[in-house]
Amino acid sequence: MAPASRRAHIGALDGLRGLAVTAVLLFHAGYMSGGFLGVDLFFVLSGFLITGLLLEELGSRGRLDLVAFWGRRARRLLPALTVMVTSTLLLAWAYARPDMLRSALQDAPWVAAQSVNWHFIGERIGYWNAAGTRLFAHLWSIGVEWQFYLAWPLLVTLAGRGPGGQRRVALVAVAGALVSLLLMIKLGAAVDTTRAYEGTDTRAFSLLLGAAATTAPVRDAVAGLSRTAVDVICVPLLCGLAASWLLTSGEKAPGLFQGGMFAHSLGSAALIALLANKPDGLVGRVIGSVVPRRLGELSYSLYLWHWPVYLLLPRPVAGLDGWGWTIIAAGLSLLAAIISKVAVEDPVRLRARWTTGRRGWAALTVAGMMTAGLWSAIPRPEPGAGTVDVSRLDQL
Repeated sequence: MAPASRRAHIGALDGLRGLAVTAVLLFHAGYMSGGFLGVDLFFVLSGFLITGLLLEELGSRGRLDLVAFWGRRARRLLPALTVMVTSTLLLAWAYARPDMLRSALQDAPWVAAQSVNWHFIGERIGYWNAAGTRLFAHLWSIGVEWQFYLAWPLLVTLAGRGPGGQRRVALVAVAGALVSLLLMIKLGAAVDTTRAYEGTDTRAFSLLLGAAATTAPVRDAVAGLSRTAVDVICVPLLCGLAASWLLTSGEKAPGLFQGGMFAHSLGSAALIALLANKPDGLVGRVIGSVVPRRLGELSYSLYLWHWPVYLLLPRPVAGLDGWGWTIIAAGLSLLAAIISKVAVEDPVRLRARWTTGRRGWAALTVAGMMTAGLWSAIPRPEPGAGTVDVSRLDQL
């Protein structure tokens, strides 16, 4: 969801991110039954880009500055997340049903700790039948990525040093992906698949396949391919991803947790490796064209904002439902994402004066304290107030 390195500015990779966030928005609006697989494409891209950064630093300096790496991740992800959480709590206080506000207040500390996915798992909050009551339900994936950012650089440091380091990193990534797949197959057989869907261990294969795709063995394997060969391979891969998004019927899809999601991530990793190698081919130019690329540049903030907007916007609104409501909801989400990018993300990324050094950390600290103060000040609705029958909500 979040750009990570110089490779993130390859137009085709930004375009893939734009396609992925579009699939997620359509899925949550009820129009693309397999659009949730766009999150897997986000994961693969994150693994690819983050590992590329780590290997570049390890190759040039012989070591990783882990504190600096984690600091960069915090600067990139936390400001927009903090603004969204604060704004959503205020909007929920003003407009949400009492049960929705109460859930948001319960979930917010876990969001701050970047572990809301395990909170949902531990509290048995089923993603597929209860997410429609929780304003921060979509942030389970941000928690997974953060946990990956904490653990994976340590393994890269251990495996990536010295001759043959990238080969060892590739082996560790592939082995970890296979273990993750086995865990998903085992846990995905449960009646409620939330544990398999939101667990960091069961979703790690997407990130790890992306990590493997950026290592020297894979780069060497695709380096000799011509642009025409890359295009010929990428077209069926793209068609396969599109078919999975359109035809996969949610959690009940046969084989989804028995290897289907893994196959989707493997295809995504192959597509990313090919497009990163030949981004100027026909497929790369189409995917990297203006609209998908611009959406990709907004994808992180768009992902953050779309779900609270979807839940808080009345349905129908202004007499519009169906596609009319979806266009309004998506448009408001896009507007919020643009404001977030211009007012928060770009100043941090471009290192405006107030975002650098001690000023930047002070600004983030003040924002965090304001969010914590708001969370403490909002009155807690009484249990049972404003509850709804979640069984009647559309599956998300």
